[in-house]
Amino acid sequence: MKAVAKIKAPISHEMEIFEKKFSLFMSSRVALLNKITHFIVNRKGKQMRPMFVFLVAKMLSKGDVNDRTYRGAAVIELIHTATLVHDDVVDDSNRRRGFFSINALWKNKIAVLVGDFLLSKGLLLSIDNDDFDLLKIISVAVREMSEGELLQIEKSRKLDITEDVYYEIIRQKTATLIAACCSLGAAAVQPNSEHIEKMRKFGELIGMAFQIKDDLFDYGEEKIGKPTGIDIKEQKMTLPLIYALNTSAAKDKKWLINSVKNHNKDKKRVKEIIAFVKQSGGLDYAIEQMKKYQTEASLILNSYPDSEYKTSLQTLIDYVIEREK
Repeated sequence: MKAVAKIKAPISHEMEIFEKKFSLFMSSRVALLNKITHFIVNRKGKQMRPMFVFLVAKMLSKGDVNDRTYRGAAVIELIHTATLVHDDVVDDSNRRRGFFSINALWKNKIAVLVGDFLLSKGLLLSIDNDDFDLLKIISVAVREMSEGELLQIEKSRKLDITEDVYYEIIRQKTATLIAACCSLGAAAVQPNSEHIEKMRKFGELIGMAFQIKDDLFDYGEEKIGKPTGIDIKEQKMTLPLIYALNTSAAKDKKWLINSVKNHNKDKKRVKEIIAFVKQSGGLDYAIEQMKKYQTEASLILNSYPDSEYKTSLQTLIDYVIEREK
């Protein structure tokens, strides 16, 4: 957690205010909803998304933030939380960050309605304050996330994902939300400026590196809250596996596709797939691609003057690929 504390240091005051505001933004007149949203707030993660919003805003405005910055951070967190609640229903998942998920405690129907409530709260927060530029950034992100999920489902049925399609899936599924955080931070303090697109690209590059790192966890031995081989069991075509498929001989390729398609629940076979992917250089290739995205993001950041906010963003880029969970 030391890295996260270091990243948060220049925005610790804003994050404290944000947490209070965020709880208020989630409030409702329905007691059951308040009970559930209280449960969500008390089990929050690292809050990387609001951190991106505040760090970008403060870097561009020489340390100042405004009400739009807080609303932008709250909207992205409300919508992100809504997608997580819905994802747990879709994936039939009973755990989230080591705790029971909303659907495990209150069943699917309530979980879907809570997700809808959070989504509408986020949209109304922007509309009620005439933050239509911020709303557009968020809406594009939600559309892309949905398209990315559906594209992955469509392709995983045939296991015919090329490297280019894989990058498009992770760009939409993961990178688009981090891109939205960074462009929101810019739009909140520098509306209609060239920084909005520049920061969007910066966030997208970090998001791409973040997802490749996540995919690499599937092949590790560390306890990271996600079992090894889970992507293989779910027939998710990740970069190490795609590389192994593209570079293996016809016989090995046939064995690999058959293993992922028909033997993904067999623990012994999953271990064999992991060993084959490692031997094929799939992990080394994925690490190389991840570092390319990291370098590109750092190049964009280096075009801005030095500040403690810029330093924190650089630490955040490094943390994304060095984290152990």
